[in-house]
Amino acid sequence: MLKNIMRNIWQEKKTYVFFIILCETVGVISGLLSMMGMRGFDDVIQSELTPPGIVFPIVWFVLYALMGIGAACIRLAEESLEQVKALLIFSLQLAVNFFWSIIFFDLQAFQFAFWWLVILWVLIILMITAYHKVDKLAAYIQIPYLLWVTFAGYLTYMTWMMN
Repeated sequence: MLKNIMRNIWQEKKTYVFFIILCETVGVISGLLSMMGMRGFDDVIQSELTPPGIVFPIVWFVLYALMGIGAACIRLAEESLEQVKALLIFSLQLAVNFFWSIIFFDLQAFQFAFWWLVILWVLIILMITAYHKVDKLAAYIQIPYLLWVTFAGYLTYMTWMMN
């Protein structure tokens, strides 16, 4: 019995570690691919509300960790069609999230980046809604992500309008 309990605890830990590392890796790779564009971003006119550059990696580190924790909660929930749907939406929003930095910083396609972010925002809403049907805590811990992407939408829109 104790052996089964220990095996279950280990399996749960591996699931959390996997999803957190997955999300953080997506963020790191996207950041590395868009680094050259970020260096040239100083010449772009930005909103007065744009935080200092150091804020972004810190916030994204926390948000990617929360994404990973939420996805792990969903994966560990009872298997169901709702669980599968939630994980599919998670995967899709993570892929859309990955490309935003490249579109915004490297391509400096600010209008396209804004509309891409709107798609991401909708996918986050769908993910939170799908998560809520499976695990309410997993849904609630995505709210900071939604709020940050909402703020990023404002910043992206302002960058588009000002440039």
